[in-house]
Amino acid sequence: MRTAVVTISLLVVSNLFMTFAWYGHLKHLNAKPWFIAALVSWGIAFFEYMVQVPANRIGYRAFDLAQLKLIQEVVTLTVFIPFAMVYMKERPRLDYLWAGLCLLGAVYFAFRRS
Repeated sequence: MRTAVVTISLLVVSNLFMTFAWYGHLKHLNAKPWFIAALVSWGIAFFEYMVQVPANRIGYRAFDLAQLKLIQEVVTLTVFIPFAMVYMKERPRLDYLWAGLCLLGAVYFAFRRS
């Protein structure tokens, strides 16, 4: 249980960095040349990887690769939706709910005992 909590916590932090690296420049660096945005994003992504690599190494002790990947996808959606709505001021869409339900279905199949 501790491994799962540590893994998921680190993946949440990693995804916060990842989401800002991938999408934050759309709000703050839109007027700058693309290569400036890329350099800033790479700088942020460095911190993402400093958390993501240990998260996956720790998580791989308790989960198989498919389970670890699906946890990552659920965490990504969980971080991205508030980011999109609160930080980027995107309107919530019903499609977010459907996407989340599809991911929960994928998690069910990946974690069920065959």
